[in-house]
Amino acid sequence: MGLTNFVLTVAGVSAVVLLLRSDVKQSASIFRRNVRHIRNWLEEESAASSKSMEKSTPKELDSKVPPKDIHKEDKH
Repeated sequence: MGLTNFVLTVAGVSAVVLLLRSDVKQSASIFRRNVRHIRNWLEEESAASSKSMEKSTPKELDSKVPPKDIHKEDKH
């Protein structure tokens, strides 16, 4: 009876380990594929933004400050 329980336990644990190993391998490959896609997206976006920065001319900021009234007379 004890030997049967031991054999069943070993068989059950082995089956779980095999299932988890394949699941972990599959998850790892999906994760690597997703990382590659995200890296490609980031590289494309950075390349597109650098191209758009090269094409655009730098704009000068127009400072529109209202002229101050220097000659104000105080009424007393």
